Amino acid sequence: MMSLVAVGAGIAALTGIGAGIGIGIATSKATDAIARQPEADGKITKALLLGCALAEGTAIFGMVVGILIILFLG
Repeated sequence: MMSLVAVGAGIAALTGIGAGIGIGIATSKATDAIARQPEADGKITKALLLGCALAEGTAIFGMVVGILIILFLG
């Protein structure tokens, strides 16, 4: 049973991979957009920060679920 708890916590922690990939792609696209239109820097930066915050929130949620699985089922 303990090994299944560890597998569940590991799967829950994998949300960090998706968030990292998403933030990397968003930053890449924002850099390209700023390079094309430097005058739109403020609007692009605001949208980038909002998107990164939402992606990071998903990663933190996955980490919390993983910790809860370990604490309450372990």
